[in-house]
Amino acid sequence: MKLISEGTLFPQAFARRAAALARKELYSHSNSPAFYGIALFFLLFTSIWLFYIQRYFTQDLASLRGYFAAFPLAFIFVIPGITMKSWAEERKTGSVELLLTMPFSEWELVLGKYLSSLGVLVFILLLTIPLPLSLIPLGHFEGGVIVAEYVGTLLLGSAALSLGLLLSSLSKNQAGAFLGSAVVLMAVMLVQQITFSLELPAALAGALNFISLAFHFESFAKGLLDSRDLVFFILATVLFLFLNTRVILYRKWR
Repeated sequence: MKLISEGTLFPQAFARRAAALARKELYSHSNSPAFYGIALFFLLFTSIWLFYIQRYFTQDLASLRGYFAAFPLAFIFVIPGITMKSWAEERKTGSVELLLTMPFSEWELVLGKYLSSLGVLVFILLLTIPLPLSLIPLGHFEGGVIVAEYVGTLLLGSAALSLGLLLSSLSKNQAGAFLGSAVVLMAVMLVQQITFSLELPAALAGALNFISLAFHFESFAKGLLDSRDLVFFILATVLFLFLNTRVILYRKWR
């Protein structure tokens, strides 16, 4: 019975330590001017995309697909802005050495960073809700489609955040983490454009589309909850987080 009770307490202790680290990181984000700049950039970029580039009011269409289509593009710069300081700043200041000596497992450290970054992204997405609410009275929008689009956005952001955290752990400073993450995210977001512009063999086009985050987001942008894309984003998030723990483990024992 003692062994059972200890086993049941372990997940609680794991979650408590990861949550404590997440709160610390969230506090750090809230005191950073970059956080507010990132949020403002995202809101302006997506709004300008919808009203000026997509010319929403000239389409006579009760759909926000054009609005959510801008999210993958905005994430190319927003996600690196959120994750760039997570590990790179720790390495630059030397505080990562102290962090690695604390009684936290690699998964607790990585999940703490991930949950705080996800919290920042959720807050930014919440700021976009007034725009759909202001447009709903103008047409017959389908609430289920908008919910699916937000679910897809959160899954897309989750995978991108875990990738950004991994790249931050491999960088020595914030600038390198931002540029590296932006370049990699641009590649995985826009690689599907190659298949549209070039006549590639079906197998190669399928492989390129498979690694494209924007490609797997398309079904959500249409209001469809495709289980294949859902599983892809979840597995991608777990894979990048796992690789992040391996990087942290290597630095701990180096």
